[in-house]
Amino acid sequence: MALGKQAKILSKAQQEAVLAYLAKTRNPIRNRVIFLLSVKAGLRAKEIACLTWAMVTDAEGRLADAISLTDAASKGRRGGRTIPLNKELKAALVVLMAEEATATRWSPFVIATERSPKTSSYAVVNMFAGWYRELGFYGASSHSGRRTAITAWARRISSVGGSLRDVQLLAGHSALGTTQRYIEASEEAKRRIVEIA
Repeated sequence: MALGKQAKILSKAQQEAVLAYLAKTRNPIRNRVIFLLSVKAGLRAKEIACLTWAMVTDAEGRLADAISLTDAASKGRRGGRTIPLNKELKAALVVLMAEEATATRWSPFVIATERSPKTSSYAVVNMFAGWYRELGFYGASSHSGRRTAITAWARRISSVGGSLRDVQLLAGHSALGTTQRYIEASEEAKRRIVEIA
């Protein structure tokens, strides 16, 4: 299978630049959550758009420790998965949840707009495109955060006693080969590894 052009992964500095930029947008809290769902939870645009509060809260309505993504919110029959919440993402969700509690119109969806209780995957894709264009991040797209998350997980998984199979499950891929195609190689890591021998 031939690979098309892949979205560029985001460096730490680029991630910080996006967060600084989003803090000055019209909906800074919501936009921060959208970005962190991509770069910290590895969610696709469709998954961000379809994410409901029920998927991130427990039976008492408190924020849970993981996202329980359903198949319907993902990419087909086996796309549902459980993704532990990153601390930074969880903190952003707490702030958004508090803001939503005071809203005049409550939505079951985590990401809503001023005109609608739900957004579309196309709107999420366009948000990312606009943000990255404004910042001059050419080659970055709505999939960049997902690739960034998967690459970061793959690089660190062995340090926490895991394997690429764990990354595959977090990403929601049915085949390990798909996960491997998402992972960006590191020239620095290659230089360090040859010095070990």
